[in-house]
Amino acid sequence: MIRKRSLVRRTAAVATAGAALFLLAACGGDGSGTAGHGGHSAASATPSASASASRGKHNPADVAFAKGMIPHHRQAVEMADLAPKRAGSAEVRKLAADIEKAQAPEIRALSGWLTSWGEEVPAAGAMDHSAHGMSGMMTDEEMSGLGDASGRAFDTAFLELMIKHHEGAVEMARTERADGSYGPATKMAGEIIASQSAEIERMRKLLGED
Repeated sequence: MIRKRSLVRRTAAVATAGAALFLLAACGGDGSGTAGHGGHSAASATPSASASASRGKHNPADVAFAKGMIPHHRQAVEMADLAPKRAGSAEVRKLAADIEKAQAPEIRALSGWLTSWGEEVPAAGAMDHSAHGMSGMMTDEEMSGLGDASGRAFDTAFLELMIKHHEGAVEMARTERADGSYGPATKMAGEIIASQSAEIERMRKLLGED
């Protein structure tokens, strides 16, 4: 009888210890709050938490992309703003509207990323002269000439200059795709490559080059 009671006590002790170990493992007993490689704790993280962790990873190439593309896009929008009153072709006016519609939200997104990374957003307003060295950027003289043109002359100048501008943006986006690590930025770069390459072809057709 005594041996039977002892056996029951040992069985209960083992069961209690097993339950304690199970609870400790479930709570992340190593104190790190995450499991090891491929552990269930990482897998059970909420989608929003996982997305936040992924979105937080960026490198110098991402910063350079954002800081360069903001003034680049701003100049494209500035060029597009001239079209409603100066373009002679409805197709050029439509193209300019499409460019502004696409690039204005991208400027906001790029600015938001820089702010979240603790980086300075390029100042709006007067174009930073250092930005003129970037691929595809218009010089002050080219921008002034475009602003003075109208009708067919404006259409031709706008298309020729915007092709050059887009080619520069595509080059910058390809660099980001190759060197960047921030998911949303590399995704935007891919979209820029696709959309602006298509617009380059569209502009060449309007110029009669294709």
